[in-house]
Amino acid sequence: MLKDRTILHCDMNSFYASVELLSHPEFAKMPVAVCGDPKSRHGIVLAKNEIAKAFGIVTAETVYSARRKCPNLVLLAAHHEKYGLFSEKINEIYNRFTDLVEPFSIDESWLDVTGSHDLFGSGEEIAYKIKATVREELGLTQSIGVSFNKIFAKMGSEYKKPDAVTVISRENYQELLWPLPVGEMFTVGRSTAKKLIEIGIRTIGDLARSDQRLLTQLFGKHGSQLYEYVNGLEDSAVQPAGSKRDMKSVGNGITFKRDLIGENDIRIALDSLCDTVSGRLRKYGLKCEGVKVDIKDPDFKSISRQCKLLAPTNLIATLRDAAMSLIQKNWNMNAPIRLITVTAIHLVGEDVSEQMNFLDSAENSGGERNEKLERTVDEIREKYGSASITRGRIIGNDIGIKEE
Repeated sequence: MLKDRTILHCDMNSFYASVELLSHPEFAKMPVAVCGDPKSRHGIVLAKNEIAKAFGIVTAETVYSARRKCPNLVLLAAHHEKYGLFSEKINEIYNRFTDLVEPFSIDESWLDVTGSHDLFGSGEEIAYKIKATVREELGLTQSIGVSFNKIFAKMGSEYKKPDAVTVISRENYQELLWPLPVGEMFTVGRSTAKKLIEIGIRTIGDLARSDQRLLTQLFGKHGSQLYEYVNGLEDSAVQPAGSKRDMKSVGNGITFKRDLIGENDIRIALDSLCDTVSGRLRKYGLKCEGVKVDIKDPDFKSISRQCKLLAPTNLIATLRDAAMSLIQKNWNMNAPIRLITVTAIHLVGEDVSEQMNFLDSAENSGGERNEKLERTVDEIREKYGSASITRGRIIGNDIGIKEE
């Protein structure tokens, strides 16, 4: 039998709030929330510290709602460029312990430290050394899960917070995880949890003891995966930073400084969103065969629509036109919009072969020119920074899009 790998999942504690508190130590013992617009009662909570969490404040609720729960809540503005900088520093620390580091989000990463034992000790010892280094150099805390696969390592980082290390091994995972409510299982969302409870599966242990074929019938591939996850059978590798991953989608969304009204506002937003999405696709060597648009209004009602493209693409104009078409067909253009997310779906490698008919040739020549232009823009931004070149439509906008 092959020896188990040692996987860590490092999850920063209240990341946005903790970073902001480094500049505001006077609020360290007070309930704090980071908001997109602290002056707006309709603004939303992006993050909160542990003290605020104890008042029942949750991410994405309105400032008005949060202040009703906690009248003395301290509101701090968000500084996303600062969070990106700290994320880079954190992952640089991880790379001192292993070159197998897979970022999961801006404040979470998986590490495979199997080959690092001789240098740094056991998985648990490495976790404590990483925590101590991050605290000493950056002043931040984190919770780390240590396990033999990525799923249980992730659940270990969630098991005890804040500032903790939890080891989930083959010997103790049933004891630690199986008694938990089924909704605590990683990848089980509210809808899936509700369906599981309706058929009598209330705990993670119930899920583990279920019939895998029944789960597959009810939930498709996800049901089969859940059975493997809860029984410790997941064995995917940690993907080193910069490697080409089996990505499912690439997206970007913005909650705007003010509500969008009308086609011009929407086009400005889509220019920025699709610029980011197309750039990420090219960075990862991917194209998409479909586009999905999510819209949320000021009352938090939302719609989600998607369409298939005629050919794979990673070009701004094609993504933008598809997104605009979806919005025009499915949204009252004069109704206010609070948030838009554009997501590239059905991803393929950018070297995928395309079968084109004679009528496609003229359009394709224009597409090649656009691709060369966009790759030139990528090179300029790579060399001189993301703010070195921007799209004319967004200059001077008042909806909260940075002029990069």
